[in-house]
Amino acid sequence: MPAVSTCHAPAPAAALQHNVHDRRGQWIAWGSCAVILFAGLVGLWLDKVLAFGWQPVLGLCAWTIFAGLLWLSEPHERYQALIVVVVATFFEIVGSILWGAYVYRHHNLPSFVPPGHGMVYLFGLRLTHTRLVRAYAGPFVALATAGVLGWGLLGLGVLPRLDVAGAIGAVILAAFMTRSPSGVVYAGVFTYVAFLELYGTALGTWFWLPEVPGIGVPNGNPPSGIAGGYVFFDMAALALTPWVMAAARALRRGAPGTPARAPRAQPPPA
Repeated sequence: MPAVSTCHAPAPAAALQHNVHDRRGQWIAWGSCAVILFAGLVGLWLDKVLAFGWQPVLGLCAWTIFAGLLWLSEPHERYQALIVVVVATFFEIVGSILWGAYVYRHHNLPSFVPPGHGMVYLFGLRLTHTRLVRAYAGPFVALATAGVLGWGLLGLGVLPRLDVAGAIGAVILAAFMTRSPSGVVYAGVFTYVAFLELYGTALGTWFWLPEVPGIGVPNGNPPSGIAGGYVFFDMAALALTPWVMAAARALRRGAPGTPARAPRAQPPPA
């Protein structure tokens, strides 16, 4: 989840100056994280206890919450979150429906999953806007890195299921968290994804097959490095956002647009 300018959006420090360095901004940052955490806790639990026919209602609630979070976001953040939704939904269809690496309870793609991916991205982003994480960004990334690598090691001999695929993903995720300018955002995303995966699989909302279909690599339930997939979603959002914003600007003006660089998903300097 440091560039110069974007398509009519200022650089990160300037763009977010009004909403991360004041009390209101901190309320928005912490409040957004709390709302997203609450939505995950309650939404997945309701999906377990309610009949299948209630899934569209849960989906509508998820989209409504996501829309509210977008309303509180900067323009380039809205584009990034929406692109994450599109890219992640495509890979949900491939990974679950077509490939079958994991399966949802009702063997479908629940309508709350696409906006859920957008909320995961915004959770990581908003967490980096809090004074606590900005003040201790280094230790936070180090703790998240230790967590994912430790989980990966446990999956190679301690956990009930052998998790080779997760260990590979854990190493990749750790590399991005420690080397990328957006590493603190990835650490925040890992924090929420780890909770979601452990909670969702415990409830039986989805489950991962013991082996990756087609290649036979042992896989955990959940895989330790699954949050590494979000690195790809976030990178896609950062790469595509300038083009999408330029195209939208061109449509509004009725003239061709030239993409500019969008700010990377990283917190402004303290």
